[in-house]
This record gives sequence, structure tokens and C-alpha cells, in this order.
Amino acid sequence: MNIRAVVWDVDDTLFDYTTADREGMRAHLAVEGLLSGYATPEQALHRWREITDLQWARFSAGEVSFEGQRRDRVRVFLGEELTDTEADAWFQRYIGHYEAAWALFPDVLPALDALAASHRHAVLSNSSLTVQEHKLRTLGVRDRFEAVLCAAELGVSKPEAAAFLSACEALDLPPHEVAYVGDHPEIDGRGAAEAGLLSVWIDRGGVYAGGAGAVAGHRIATLAELPAIVGADTRFGAPSTFG
Repeated sequence: MNIRAVVWDVDDTLFDYTTADREGMRAHLAVEGLLSGYATPEQALHRWREITDLQWARFSAGEVSFEGQRRDRVRVFLGEELTDTEADAWFQRYIGHYEAAWALFPDVLPALDALAASHRHAVLSNSSLTVQEHKLRTLGVRDRFEAVLCAAELGVSKPEAAAFLSACEALDLPPHEVAYVGDHPEIDGRGAAEAGLLSVWIDRGGVYAGGAGAVAGHRIATLAELPAIVGADTRFGAPSTFG
């Protein structure tokens, strides 16, 4: 079966979110005078990351709004009962430092260029449309994607099949003609595979190495491997590239 479109995750797939978040928060905490409360900057950053993951899980489960998870990240991190306005102001100050560190991974533009003439492209993210549209435009790649879909507006998040199927519907293509590329083996890799898409997990640095054996699909270390995979779908009758 021919793969006619590639749907992309954004954070830590196209965009180096982990580095931008780490460097942006490091700069923000220094300006806010908050690093002195931790033994090392890394300890502060680790706590921010833990809180972010927990609050993001609440958002993904529909327990809190996108804006609510941001505010709660600030309140928990600071240990203060801030008003919405106060939490928003703190987060926006962080955003300024975070955006200053934004960058695409170096393999992104070569991969998009290699697939530009042969495949259609879209984005499916567990974020919000406002956030990801701004990010893609700032990074200079918004015009590469004919559709951008996000969980906040869809009302459903990856790994739910409905999220992936919404992207297929936006492209007016059946799932078996669409590949999904993401960095998380469960949320992206397994979710896409179970929804019937060609699943491609980009394993950048082995962050989720423990999930490698559990995901059905293709595992790649660089997007340079992607054109060969979407040009020749070997899901049927060929061994998995995972493991």
C-alpha cells in the first residue's frame, strides 16, 4: 500500500522542545531569583519537568484545560496559591526565555525537502492550535503543512485512535495511506499503529528506550531514514525494525 501523507508530531520530533524548555527555564529561574532554593540548577529543572509531565497528563485525561495545566504547573512549582492572572504572568515571563531557545532539529528541513514533492504533510499535536501555529510560523515551517490539528481543539488526545483518525479525515485519506512520525513510543508509536496508520517512532537519544520492544512499527534514529520507509511500506510480511 502506498503512503501518500505524513502526519507529524511537533515537540521533540520537529522542534527541540526538551532543550528549549531546559534552557528557557534555566534563564527564567535565574532572572526570577529562584535557583538559590535548589542545590543545583539541574535539580530545579528536574522538578519543573516532573510537574510539567504530571499536569500534562491531567490535561490529556480531560481533567483540566490547556490554560489550567499551565497555571497549575506554576502554582505547584512555586508552592503558592496564585490567582489566574498571577500564574499567567509568571508563565509568560518564562515563555519569553523559552522562545529565545527555539530551534528545529537539524534533520528536519532535509527530511521535509526530500518528501515535499512526493507526500502531503500535516501536524497532529497534543498541544493547542494557538501554541503550535505560532511555533511553526516562528520556526519558518508552517507553510510545509496543509493542516495542523491539536488536542485542545479536537477534544481528544493521542494515543486515542480518534485523534489520529481526525488527522486522516482532514487529509481525506484512509489510515493505511498515512504515516505518523512522533517521539514517544506509546503516545505516538503505539497510538498510531493501533489507529491503523504506518507508525514511525523517532528515538532521539534513547529517552524512551524502555518502550522499544512494546511498539509496533518502525524505529528510527534520524529523519534521514524516513523517506525510505514511507516510500516502501513494509508492514505486511516484513520484520519490524524495532528492537
